[in-house]
Amino acid sequence: MRSAFETWAQRDGHIVRRREDKPDEYLVFETQRRWVIWQAALEHGKAPAGRKTAAQKEAAAAKAAPARGDLQRAPAIDSDQAAVRNQVLNEVLDAFSTLDGETGMEDILKVIQSLKKKQQMEQVEEAVAKAARPSTPLHRS
Repeated sequence: MRSAFETWAQRDGHIVRRREDKPDEYLVFETQRRWVIWQAALEHGKAPAGRKTAAQKEAAAAKAAPARGDLQRAPAIDSDQAAVRNQVLNEVLDAFSTLDGETGMEDILKVIQSLKKKQQMEQVEEAVAKAARPSTPLHRS
C-alpha cells in the first residue's frame, strides 16, 4: 500500500523522503497529510470484518507477487472495484473540501471520524432494514 502511495506521490511531485527519527512518517508535512488521507480513503471503502493489518497485507502481496525484480505494476481491478474505489475517493475528497485547511492533522482526524460515523450509521440502517423485512413462513400443502 505504501509503495503504491509513494509511486503516486512522486508522480504528483511530492517529496517522499521519510524522517530519520520516525521512519513511518514523511519528512514533508504535505506528503504525510496525503498519506493519512490515502489510508483513510482505503479503510473507508472496506467492511470492518474485511480489514487486514498492514503486515497481513504485505505478506499476502509477497505471496501473490512472483519475483519480478524491482519492477512493480499496479494490480488490475475489475469495473466493480474501480467504481467502489472512485466512490470512496470522491466521498473523502468531498469531506476534505469542506475544511478550511488551517489546522492540519486535526482536520484529517475530523474527516476520518465523520467517515467512520457515516459508515456505522449505514451499517445500522442495513441491520434495521434486514430486521424489518418480514420472514416468509413455509406453507405445506
